[in-house]
Amino acid sequence: MPRTAFFLAAVAVSVCGGCASITNPVADGIPVRRLPAEVLGRPKSELRAIPLTALKQPELDPYRLDKGDVLAVVADNVIAPDGQIPPVKLPDLTSNTAALGYPIPVTDDGTISVPRLAPILVKGLTVAEVEVLLREYATGVKGGVELVKPGGRITVQLMQKRRYQVTVVREDSQPVPVQVGAQVYGGNRKGNGYSLTLEAGQNDVLRALNATGGPPGLDARNEVIVYRAARGKPLDATAMLDGVGRKQFVMNGDAVAVRIPLRLYPEQRLTISAADVTLGDGDIVSIEARDTEVYYTSGLVGGGQFPLPRDYDLDVIQAIAQVRGPLVNGGFSQNAFVANSVGSGIGTPSPSLCTVLRKVSPTRQIPIRVDLNRAFIDPRERILILPGDILVLQERPGESVGRYLSQTFRLTTAFDAVRSASLTSTGTTTSP
Repeated sequence: MPRTAFFLAAVAVSVCGGCASITNPVADGIPVRRLPAEVLGRPKSELRAIPLTALKQPELDPYRLDKGDVLAVVADNVIAPDGQIPPVKLPDLTSNTAALGYPIPVTDDGTISVPRLAPILVKGLTVAEVEVLLREYATGVKGGVELVKPGGRITVQLMQKRRYQVTVVREDSQPVPVQVGAQVYGGNRKGNGYSLTLEAGQNDVLRALNATGGPPGLDARNEVIVYRAARGKPLDATAMLDGVGRKQFVMNGDAVAVRIPLRLYPEQRLTISAADVTLGDGDIVSIEARDTEVYYTSGLVGGGQFPLPRDYDLDVIQAIAQVRGPLVNGGFSQNAFVANSVGSGIGTPSPSLCTVLRKVSPTRQIPIRVDLNRAFIDPRERILILPGDILVLQERPGESVGRYLSQTFRLTTAFDAVRSASLTSTGTTTSP
């Protein structure tokens, strides 16, 4: 009877002291094993990176002419007198192409203007086809005056491919930061902008990324967004914002922007086409930062906000370990700056009740109860941590009572009681 009364008194003392294990408002959660799969979340480890070749446009073989191309043309008695040596263009920093002839650009309407000849439509033709067509015009086969005798010198070469002005806006750190625990070291989070000039055949997303630092860093979203230039049509900013999250959003029948995911689950299909990754004049390639993927801690772990990794998973035990919370160590916290790494005495029970508060809608959340003791031996109990989760670590009532008894009645207390009883039975007294 005295032992029972003593135990009840200890429990009453713990309750009166406001023990968090007794007053825990989220202790009555749903066990992990009773949750449906859609609430548990899908592992990031199942995501697979798309092949980088999907970001590259197909090779232009053969090369087709369009506005902005520059041809090197030699045509005796058309551009210059017979036998005159034409100029030579050597490779330089902007182009590795060598050519012999007079520069003739392809105009906006897709034609070339050769002296003494009518404009010739060359858009969509190869260089070899243009040479045949020019010979027909210069020898009078296509009408007009015969300027070049049959067998005369007429050559056409590609002097310079057309070029496209593209802007790349990156919000990731440069260089990529290094994360150690919950801290991120290195990197500059200031946005970076680049203006690129890309030759035809190289005007794609892959080369734009390669020229500005490579794929998105660890602190950026695993996706690339391509904003298309207006092309003579006004853009509605509201329509553009409303479409975020879809593969692409469209206005006036034309794609305004295209979202290109860089990692997909095995059953998902990459729906982008060669046109989606091909860039034109005025297009903008955007890499957005990821600042919202965090989780929160409270209770015996301490309050805090910590980042979630982008490309791999954290389960509940790993999340607590990342913030140096108490795990199977008698509830001894190593967050404080203390010299020792274990508690005094024979130790106390380790807190094992972790509640994960997870939002299932903007106005609803569910408490998920995790038994950490079970989680260490049963991987099914180790729930994955999702963005926005709140981890609340507390003791169970029995663990709280055990800790109270361990801290209150130590071995020295029992020894003093036995020694006092022994001295009283022998009639020996001690002076105060």
